[in-house]
Amino acid sequence: MKKLLGLGIFLLNLNFISYSQYDEKALKILDAMSAKYKSFIAFKASIVYSLVNESEGVNENFTGVITIKGDKFRLVMDEQTVVNDGTTIWTYLPDVNEVNIDNYDRDSGDISPSEIYTAYQSGYKYLFLEEISIGNKVYEIIDLVPEDAKNNQFFKVRMEISKIDKTLKSWTMFDKSGNSYKYSITEFDPSLNPSDSFFVFDITKFKDIEVIDLR
Repeated sequence: MKKLLGLGIFLLNLNFISYSQYDEKALKILDAMSAKYKSFIAFKASIVYSLVNESEGVNENFTGVITIKGDKFRLVMDEQTVVNDGTTIWTYLPDVNEVNIDNYDRDSGDISPSEIYTAYQSGYKYLFLEEISIGNKVYEIIDLVPEDAKNNQFFKVRMEISKIDKTLKSWTMFDKSGNSYKYSITEFDPSLNPSDSFFVFDITKFKDIEVIDLR
């Protein structure tokens, strides 16, 4: 899941011209989606995470389970576990029994999974693109583009939102190196209420763990 180099920035900058507005239709859809998820105390989702870089021939897929409560989340995959209590973020690598600890930086340009439902409310332009049909379901496609595109590593976030119930099917983040990071939701459970301690990585449970504190 390392970021790879590739793809020129010139063509990407041309795309910014088309995002000069704040689309009222897109805003209505995004507000409905945000209200949907804010109505849940917490939820758990099975996801497929994909990393694609066409110019480098990269196409990798990973599966995992993410639990979100407010601004906190826990993402568990075979390759790593990422835990965020809203202030501190822990990244655990089971293959080497190592955990990296860092302060969570809301201004880094990254969109946390716990913020994907509200990211559009600050720092982004938004545009409704089209409706698409997948099977017997219809999804509304919306692009978010950072207002400060020059200082943001991602130049676009594309969201697929169910037209019927306003749930989020997937979101894809496109960076200036030619990578796209797609999160697709395959199962969804809004019926849980984990304690806040669930979103803190307990180092004492891992024998001989190497701790790298970057704070």
